[in-house]
Amino acid sequence: MKKFRPQPGFVVQAFRFALDPGASQETALRSHCGAARAAYNWAVGWVTASWWQRRAEETYGIPEESLTGWRPWSLPSLRKAFNEAKHTDPRFSAWWEENSKEAYSTGLANASSAFDNYAKSKNGKRKGARMGVPRFKSKRKVRLACRFTTGTIRVDADGRHVTLPRLGTIRTHEPTVKLLGRVQAGTARILSATVRHERGRWFASFQVEVKRDIVRVARPDVAVGIDLGVKTLAVMADSTGEIRTVANPGHYDAARKRLRRASRTVSRRQGPDRRTGQKPSRRWEKANAARNRVHHRVANLREDALHKLTTAVAAEYGTVVVEDLNVAGMLRNRPLARRIADAGFGEIRRQLAYKTGQRHATRLVAADRWYPSSKTCSGCGAVKAKLPLHVRTFECDACGLVTGRDDNAALNLAALAAACTTGTGVAGDQDTAPAASKPRGADRKTRATRPRRTAEAGRAGGATLPHQRQTETRDRTQAEALTLW
Repeated sequence: MKKFRPQPGFVVQAFRFALDPGASQETALRSHCGAARAAYNWAVGWVTASWWQRRAEETYGIPEESLTGWRPWSLPSLRKAFNEAKHTDPRFSAWWEENSKEAYSTGLANASSAFDNYAKSKNGKRKGARMGVPRFKSKRKVRLACRFTTGTIRVDADGRHVTLPRLGTIRTHEPTVKLLGRVQAGTARILSATVRHERGRWFASFQVEVKRDIVRVARPDVAVGIDLGVKTLAVMADSTGEIRTVANPGHYDAARKRLRRASRTVSRRQGPDRRTGQKPSRRWEKANAARNRVHHRVANLREDALHKLTTAVAAEYGTVVVEDLNVAGMLRNRPLARRIADAGFGEIRRQLAYKTGQRHATRLVAADRWYPSSKTCSGCGAVKAKLPLHVRTFECDACGLVTGRDDNAALNLAALAAACTTGTGVAGDQDTAPAASKPRGADRKTRATRPRRTAEAGRAGGATLPHQRQTETRDRTQAEALTLW
């Protein structure tokens, strides 16, 4: 299937609005999302049935050419097979006409994508973690969602309602003027709509092809380095020497007292028990809903704060330098995992990536993960051998510079903007020129502190380090230090 590409000067953007459906409308929304789940489970069972049949026939000694044929999982094949089965299958024949065809198409499209990802992952053509065989979606755990690509999909002229196929006109919780004005001006075209239930309420997300004019940033010639942290969310140092700090709001820590009280109330109610089949009481459901509202408020506050921060950064600087942090590895640190997750390091990087490219066409540079921004002196370029996390003040043994640890790291990141080779987008990349491949003479010195359990030739349990790693235990200076101005 040919991938959709927007027109020149247009980008694909999502506009999401909270909904206020009535009782009957919410029932219809849940019915459509349930239909999507049922279609997905049918597709998974229909495709994998041929797999199990072939495996059973192989045990009978049936030759390869006589085995049951493989069932295809392409979207057109699944649609054709489902349209034939929905009239006769007792699981669908009594109620499939109650929902839009887009609900079933959503489940079939998700199943087709799941099988494609599994096949590509198994053949080594897909990056990331290994994907398993698609499994059935549980009614209790599935996220309610349904996508509409055809039919009547519009934002009503009053700015307070949206219209979707078979669901009709639904009132929105907030005005839709941002999208309505663009549609009426002819600078936006709605491609599809997705309804989703999350954080305790319904949302409608419109995928729109929008004409996007590049907006010039306030300081195009200034580069900024952003050092993320837990105590201070971000320390921003620009190429002019100015340093700004953004305090960590700590939304989750601020809500922990209310969350503990709500959780204590939930634990004192009669909750569900799958082992005995016990259903939750009404009081438990009310208490659990109150606890969920605390979580939802924290998530909304965090999302709002991160959007405001990244929007302000992308609109001001011409070059933004961020760190390539291993957030998944950082979350294994039990004492800091809660605060790291509450800060949202990965979300800041994701938002800066699309806001700098689509809105302002500024340059986003990702520092190499092994670049020692905190251990390098921003004045002379000397690199410390060790700098524990509890040491918050950087003291250079070579030039005597004394400054904050985070301030020093932000200054070093800002200096990387000039050292990064144009067009790579990664400072410290091994494929770049030698001058930029190892800024300030930085080397990949991070290594496991635990000795290897298996002995190797010439090493007794990993006690003896290689010669090149022994030299890293001493401070070193760079022949030519990078400067900020």
